[in-house]
Parts: sequence; structure tokens; C-alpha cells
Amino acid sequence: MKLIFLGPPGAGKGTLAAKAVDILKIPHISTGNIFRAAIAAESPLGLKVKAILDSGKLVDDGTTIDLVKERLAQADAQKGYILDGFPRTIPQAEALGTFSTVDRVVNFDIPDSGVVDRLGGRRVCRKCGHNFHIIFDKPKTEGVCDHCGGEVYTREDDRPVAIQKRLEVYRAQTAPLIEFYRNKGLLLDVDARPAVDEVVANFRKVLAV
Repeated sequence: MKLIFLGPPGAGKGTLAAKAVDILKIPHISTGNIFRAAIAAESPLGLKVKAILDSGKLVDDGTTIDLVKERLAQADAQKGYILDGFPRTIPQAEALGTFSTVDRVVNFDIPDSGVVDRLGGRRVCRKCGHNFHIIFDKPKTEGVCDHCGGEVYTREDDRPVAIQKRLEVYRAQTAPLIEFYRNKGLLLDVDARPAVDEVVANFRKVLAV
């Protein structure tokens, strides 16, 4: 099964993708992971991405599309995949359609107020990267990671002004994909507001898995 996960920042796509990997036995492919893997492998595209990121610029559509195409050609993605973070725009979606046929697009729907509550309460370990939340999943000792003892802090991306900016970018660039894929008859909506287990149950229900 070839899937795209859509939803605003804070919808829980990464958490849900990890659950879906166990259910469907297909890889979770995010653009961030693709960039990191390509850079680590020092492939020609990876070196290009490293140079772009080192210069402080965003990776352009053409390079991103080439990396996704390269990743989807690998053996583990032949039976299916979960794309997370790509496509971000309609031109990227149109490009994806030239080299892979998507089965379903799952839109994890959550209002902006829910995003602000979730991301505003998120705390991250500076050392191991584990995510905590001041309401749902507090560290046992405030400011200290349960797993490695590292410092738990608030990322700049999770501060109110930054959250609003991220939502504005999402609504302008990525949200149009919802109607793009709905018009193709591929979109499935899942309410992302409940607890993770309930969202997973709803995900399984709409996909019949």
C-alpha cells in the first residue's frame, strides 16, 4: 500500500507513521530522513543537499523530487511506503505522479487551536531528541530526560510566534493538497484530535487494515 500522510505540524503524523509501519510492514519515508541518509551516504545528491543546507537555504523542489524518486526505487519501498513531508506543494504532487502511483492519502485533521496546544506543550531532550509534553507526557524530573538525563527544553519552533508562522506556511503551501487529492478520489480524513490509540483505531477503520 502506497500512502501519503497529510496534516499540519503537530497533527502527530510521525507518531502515527511509526504505528502504521508496524501494522502495514512498509517503510516510513520522511524528507528529513531522506536528506540525512543521502548526506551520510555522501551520494552525489547527498553532497548537493549538504551544500544547500550548509548555505542556510531550503532544498529546492527539483533536488527534493530527485531524492524521493531515488528513495522510492529502493527494494524496501516496492511493496508500499508511507510518505511524510512530501509532497508539500501541488507541483511536487504532480511530479510524484510521474514516477509512483499513490493508493491513498490520509489527511490527519486537527484545528489550529489543537496544534497550538500540542506544540506549545512539547519539550525535547537536547541530547537524545526524545519528545515530552507538559500535559500528556511529563518527564519524571522537570527539565531532565527520563531516558538519558539530558536537558529537556522548548524548541524555538514550538514557541507561539513560530507555531503561528508554521501554520501559515502549511495553510498556504500544503493544505491545497487536501482538495487536490480529494478531487482524485484518494483522500481519507482521520480526526487527529483524540488520544493516539483512538486515532490509530480510526486510521485502521478508514483503511480497512
